[in-house]
Order: sequence, then structure tokens, then C-alpha cells
Amino acid sequence: MSVEQNKEIVGRWFTEFWGNPWNPKAIDELAHPDIRFEYSLHQPMRGRDQVRDFANRFRTAFPDVNFWGTADLIGEGDYIVGQWEGGGTHTGPIVFDDLPIGSVPAASGKTLRFTGTTVLKVQNGLIVEEVGLDDGVKVLQQLGIILNA
Repeated sequence: MSVEQNKEIVGRWFTEFWGNPWNPKAIDELAHPDIRFEYSLHQPMRGRDQVRDFANRFRTAFPDVNFWGTADLIGEGDYIVGQWEGGGTHTGPIVFDDLPIGSVPAASGKTLRFTGTTVLKVQNGLIVEEVGLDDGVKVLQQLGIILNA
């Protein structure tokens, strides 16, 4: 597939998977069955089922969560890079309870707003990798898990 076709797939993923409202069907339509999915605040995930579980937990904890692109996508071969911003308000269950430094109680009411950059690899029309670097320190500060300097 061409770089432009790969950008279209990633653009759809950003809109349907990360946007609000979200389309849970996008996971089966756009992600490879064994997708590699990694972000700094979460354990690495493999496969559609783990990504689906993550998305459901994240969106249950932050029902208004929304992410959007902040720059044009950049592409080279199978790789597409996107820059984004987003966030939401924590009104659901306990969040980040897998961190060794603490968690946030259910429905804390805390609001997140943070940025990041994601590299996605697209092969044969499916996303096989999504590896992102987000501003995890800002997230933990906004949730009150770590103190501001």
C-alpha cells in the first residue's frame, strides 16, 4: 500500500478509535489480530482483545475522553507518525491501579489534558504496531499521583 493509503488508515484509526464518539468496530476493522500496542503508562499489549479491553476500561473511567491530531501525519514506507492532544474527566472506576506508586480513587473528578506522539506501522491495510510516547508525568500530576515540582 502507498504512504497515502497508510495515512488514510491511521487517520481513520485516530478518529474512530481515539476520537469521541468512538467506534469499537474500528479495532477489528483496522488493527491486525496480533497488534503491538504500547504507551508509557500501561503494560505493553498484544492483540485485538487486549487493545479492546484497554479501550473499554479507559473509556469507562473517562467517558468523555477524546484525542485529536495536532499536526499533519508524516509517513515513510509502512510507518506513519502522528502528533496529538487530548484528555477527559475521570468519573468512572479506579484508574491506573497497576502503578507501583499509587492510583486514583473511583470518580475522582480529575481532568486530564496532555500531548504525545505515536508511531504506527501499517501492513496490508492493517495497523500492526502502535507505539506512543505521551506526557505521562503530566498525567500523573493531573491525577494527583505525583506532586508538581
